[in-house]
Amino acid sequence: MKALVFHGPEQSSWQEVPDPELEATTDAIVRIDTTTICGTDLHILRGELPDVSPGRVLGHEGVGEIVETGADVRGVRPGDRVLLSCISGCGHCRFCRERTYGQCRDGGGWILGRMIDGTQAEYVRVPFADLSTYPLTGSAESHDAVLLADVFPTAYEVGVLNGRVAPGDTVVVVGAGPVGLASIATAHFFSPGRIISVDPDPARLDAAKRVGADAVADSAEDPERLVDDLTDGLGADVVIEAVGSPRSFETCTRMVRPGGRIANVGVHARPATLHLEELWIKNVTITTGLVDTFSTPTLLSLLAAGRLPASTLITHLFELDQMEEAYDVFARAADTGAIKIALGEAARPLVARRT
Repeated sequence: MKALVFHGPEQSSWQEVPDPELEATTDAIVRIDTTTICGTDLHILRGELPDVSPGRVLGHEGVGEIVETGADVRGVRPGDRVLLSCISGCGHCRFCRERTYGQCRDGGGWILGRMIDGTQAEYVRVPFADLSTYPLTGSAESHDAVLLADVFPTAYEVGVLNGRVAPGDTVVVVGAGPVGLASIATAHFFSPGRIISVDPDPARLDAAKRVGADAVADSAEDPERLVDDLTDGLGADVVIEAVGSPRSFETCTRMVRPGGRIANVGVHARPATLHLEELWIKNVTITTGLVDTFSTPTLLSLLAAGRLPASTLITHLFELDQMEEAYDVFARAADTGAIKIALGEAARPLVARRT
């Protein structure tokens, strides 16, 4: 089969690799219909996640068809169309029993495209298939559903739920990439008073308005002043960090009110300064987290009901064998306008391809 293989920092190729095989009785083999590229994949390619070894097939998001299952798989069978979770859960360890599947201690957690070969391929082996796949109805478009593999659960769980967004809150989302936009969309489930999006890219700020931001601010033009003006100097109740940079994290700490919450969602490759000399007296709660995907069934129901603006996030469509071109477009998002890219069969395009 063909797959996108990581060869070390700044090196990857779409190449022939051996077909995956069942390795455990709880595995499934899935033919990939649709996959996508995550900002975390770019971190890997830059060498910022050293636990990813050269030779690894990248990718942790996908929709596809079950083609083979192990003897102990009960929930899915060959021919089923499924969503693949970015998180694998054994279902038996302490953390899985608490629904914190991201911290699984028995071979699960975030392993696809990191510890084992991932979804940017024609086929993938999925461990713990009963807990790590979700059957899809025929009405669920693959290019929408693939965003529920990681983007929407991450935004909802690590951003909105960890931030405890409540009715009437002022919510600031720093970063209007895919997870930031999904944070805006899912924050609306809790009726906040206003949502403010902060990003340097005018096109992404326009996208933030489309998914529900009430106000937007250029991150280079003193967004803290806008937050002050809109809250009479109090600050935001909830600030969601969806960038993963020291500067953006420190910006979040300056915009939160006393007693407020900062929910860090971004993947940080460099240390960020925690100004406890300023924060210790403010009763601020800071949360971090890896997605657990316990919310995926709920989000699938909301997608089916038309309550998730998933297709709004997709700006480019490619076929699987255009993987290297797709990576180039995604990595140059400031020039290409890319937000989220879908790769898969050309027979059912949802958006016009842009380059």
